[in-house]
Amino acid sequence: MNQDMTPEKASPAAGWLNHFSLLLTGKARLIKKLYSFILVAVRILALLMTLVIFWGVIDIVRILYAHVTTPPYGMLTMNEILGVFGAFLAVLIAIEIFVNIVLYLREEVIHVRLVLATALMAAARKVIVFDFAKLDVAYVWATAAVILALAVSYWLIHQSICSQRLEGQEHALEGARRLNINPAKPD
Repeated sequence: MNQDMTPEKASPAAGWLNHFSLLLTGKARLIKKLYSFILVAVRILALLMTLVIFWGVIDIVRILYAHVTTPPYGMLTMNEILGVFGAFLAVLIAIEIFVNIVLYLREEVIHVRLVLATALMAAARKVIVFDFAKLDVAYVWATAAVILALAVSYWLIHQSICSQRLEGQEHALEGARRLNINPAKPD
């Protein structure tokens, strides 16, 4: 209620509004606490992703060491090379997921373009390690459709970001012209 108003002069709506305001404040506190729990969970995920990356690198080193130290020394079959490529790409995907987590912690926004890039990398990894002799044709076509959808989505978002930047630059130049400032020449 307004401090100038006595309870007798206050409208019934003002009392209801104050009660509603208190309810919202309580809900806001609850949401704030829940949000802080989510941030703790995201930090734990970042720590766990770091462990996954570390274990992935150790696994790659172990695989390469095993291939280098066993006869025939340093010789890898095509399947073994694809397995190593798959392990490398799995670690790179884990790094991309870690970057997504870190960006979320910093900016509290999910970067859709980075998520799509990570998904494209995961799909590419899947295609690289395909054993086409054992796969059904429908599975290959479905994977191609997923990759095409991801690529088009990534391109659309990239185009949107580029056009927003261009519009911002044009707006800044128009503002500079209105103020009679030449942005190309320093003051």
